[in-house]
Amino acid sequence: MTQDLTRFIEYREAFALFDKRGTGQLPKETLGELLRSLGQNPTQAEVQQLQGQVGNTFDYDHFLQILNRPDGWKPAGTADEFIKGFQVFDKAGNGFIGAGELRYVLTQLGEKMSDEEVDELLKGFQVQDGQINYHSFVRSILAQ
Repeated sequence: MTQDLTRFIEYREAFALFDKRGTGQLPKETLGELLRSLGQNPTQAEVQQLQGQVGNTFDYDHFLQILNRPDGWKPAGTADEFIKGFQVFDKAGNGFIGAGELRYVLTQLGEKMSDEEVDELLKGFQVQDGQINYHSFVRSILAQ
């Protein structure tokens, strides 16, 4: 009961943070970011499908229906799974990947990110001789 109440409060607060105008309605474009802010991991395809179902805006009740959908959400994956994925690009086998290659992977393969999203993601990461330690990168991202 207490956990449900805590979760309800967290959902309400997150929705309110995105409701900058205080109208009780959010533009459909904020749906993916709102879900991710609550620890969900929808793909871009899932977000687009959900956006198609809500019209131009959605309210808190509709958001709760989406958040608590019957088929649930896929887990984000474990650090080891992501590290194994990056190992494919680690030609030297030293735990590092080129910063340019990492950018390419994130913007061109799988669930594509924008250059701006990658810039934000890479803020604060040490680049040594054009290389990023992908073990540290993965653990840091998943800890956020």
